[in-house]
Amino acid sequence: MDPIGVSEGEWSIGYGGPFEVDGLKLYANWGGAEFTARAVARVGRLMMHKGEWQGRRLVDAAWVDRVLSYAGTPLPDRPPGNPQPAPTLGWYTNHDGVWPAVPRDAFAGAGAGHQVLLVVPSLDLIIVRNGELLDDPEAGEGFWGALEKYLFNPIMEAIVDQDAATATTNTPYPRSEVIRQVTFAPVSTIIRKGVDSDNWPITWADDGDMYTAYGDGWGFEPRTERKLSLGFAKVIGSPPDFQGVNIRSPSGEREGDGALGPKASGMLMVDGVLYMWVRNVGNSQLAWSKDHGRTWEWGFRFETSFGCPTFLNFGRNYEGARDEYVYVYSQDGPSAYESYDQVVLARVLKDRIRDREAYEFFQRLDDAGEPVWTPDIHQRGPVFRYLGRCQRMDVVYNPGLRRYLLALGFNHRGGWGIFDAPEPWGPWTTAFHTVYWGLGNTHYYRLPSKWISADGRTMYLVFSGRTYDGVIYDAFCVRRVDLG
Repeated sequence: MDPIGVSEGEWSIGYGGPFEVDGLKLYANWGGAEFTARAVARVGRLMMHKGEWQGRRLVDAAWVDRVLSYAGTPLPDRPPGNPQPAPTLGWYTNHDGVWPAVPRDAFAGAGAGHQVLLVVPSLDLIIVRNGELLDDPEAGEGFWGALEKYLFNPIMEAIVDQDAATATTNTPYPRSEVIRQVTFAPVSTIIRKGVDSDNWPITWADDGDMYTAYGDGWGFEPRTERKLSLGFAKVIGSPPDFQGVNIRSPSGEREGDGALGPKASGMLMVDGVLYMWVRNVGNSQLAWSKDHGRTWEWGFRFETSFGCPTFLNFGRNYEGARDEYVYVYSQDGPSAYESYDQVVLARVLKDRIRDREAYEFFQRLDDAGEPVWTPDIHQRGPVFRYLGRCQRMDVVYNPGLRRYLLALGFNHRGGWGIFDAPEPWGPWTTAFHTVYWGLGNTHYYRLPSKWISADGRTMYLVFSGRTYDGVIYDAFCVRRVDLG
């Protein structure tokens, strides 16, 4: 326990010591452990961060995912007053929502006498409770029913608002007056193609099709012969009858899993040229294709901030743009895998996108509410702030509503939001916000401009995730969105 800062005096196992059989020391693993609250919280933090402790990898993330995932064994009996959670390989999980007030990514450990650890990654929340038994058997309260009634629910009520089946926290900006309600089509209607691939930045091209890039996969059917960190495709048609077609590009394709492989973070077509931001290359790099993704040229890199940039998309081939500039957003940090406190914004004339010296960076709004720009990236300021919740994003202009929409992922655990503004720099309001969307560890939310209705009230969301409830969301997932 030393690597996570827990001293020997703060924990013990096996009822205080080993049992010796034929000279072999054996420790009981069915119980008999003692931990201070601080030690338990640190174990919870290690698991919440997928086995990483202050930048040091202590446990393989794949093993953490495995031991925290539902084991697939028969669910326990759940009589009234005792909502027993599903077991994992050593923990308990709320994956099926047995505790409705608690986000489904929560996991727990429990010992005798209602000693309990509850971890909710989507809320960055760790709860340790030590004390006497809470349940009243005469009132029909079971072990887990008492924890839900006296611990879980009161804490959730104190820190989150319950909105239908989705938990929403206090939002960083006021509620939108233009988009008062966001309604997603039923889960059963989600279209999934390009299974075992994710990422999918997307843009509407001059030929009427959309062009995209995938990561850590094989793209659409027929799949590529090898797994790619960066591969290309085009999307023909509209939901529900669209088709994905892979585009092979020796000059653009890259290999490497996860953070070790270059991946696209933003795509945009301007005047027939396809532009792409690529992350995981320290910090990001610009590339472009003059033949619809078949060959690529590589340009400059951002070495300060802009670790996962994306373009502001308008209409077909950049039609309907507000001016002669192209706009680039990113979380304000070097990594695509961390959540930062703010979003930054750059702009460049559309005929000078490849020229690093032509970029200007949003600094602030002046007293008249007009943006102030600077050529010095070190003088950049935030265009959007949300402490510890700014990760990957997508930005699109909705001409029917005359609003700029920012789809912002807070983490990789299903927390995200849609924020709207009259200008690319704000002022922002909140159209949709959730700490947990209900489909497991979803991430990267895209709003393709081609799939926006004329009145702006119907859109389609493209997203990715992992396997949840037996459904593979590691794919090009499409879900209808209605804006009320």
